Amino acid sequence: MKHPSNQQFFAYWDAKRAGARAPDRSEIEPEAVRELLPDIFVLSCDAAARFPFRVAGTRLCALLGRDLKDRSFSELFTGDGRREIEDIITVVTEEMLAAVAGITAVSENGTPAHLELLLLPFSHRAHAPLSLTGLLAPFDNGGGGLRDFKLTSWRYLGHPPPERLVPRALRKLRVARGLMVYEGLR
Repeated sequence: MKHPSNQQFFAYWDAKRAGARAPDRSEIEPEAVRELLPDIFVLSCDAAARFPFRVAGTRLCALLGRDLKDRSFSELFTGDGRREIEDIITVVTEEMLAAVAGITAVSENGTPAHLELLLLPFSHRAHAPLSLTGLLAPFDNGGGGLRDFKLTSWRYLGHPPPERLVPRALRKLRVARGLMVYEGLR
């Protein structure tokens, strides 16, 4: 992680999780990260809607030249980048691992822009929609209206805290929502 804003937000998130895999969304206090709020966003983990923005900071909206509420996050990316970012978001959400990615984009005037993306999971709660938070930090103050995002690099951060690894299918049952039907005797 290279950008100071991402380092600061990750350190805050890491302290809030207090040894757990991820903090609860309610534990993140906006006042504690006030200076970072313009770059922070929250995504709904709705793959069918291509991970729409639930909340997007003002500087992030200005950087992209439009209001981002309810717009698809993965639609910012071109070509195979959409599938790759959707896969990364899915891993961040399901495995509760943080991720950092390098991104290039094109500004309104055609110049390249370099950004760093941080994706951080929230813990899963029954009967609550899945979401994750993140911060998109530009390395330069290039123009707004960024488009054609491309992943240049990414990695998952750290290791999950020491706990017995449970197969993914069983973890999904642990956080299942709504009506569950169990096979049994008649």
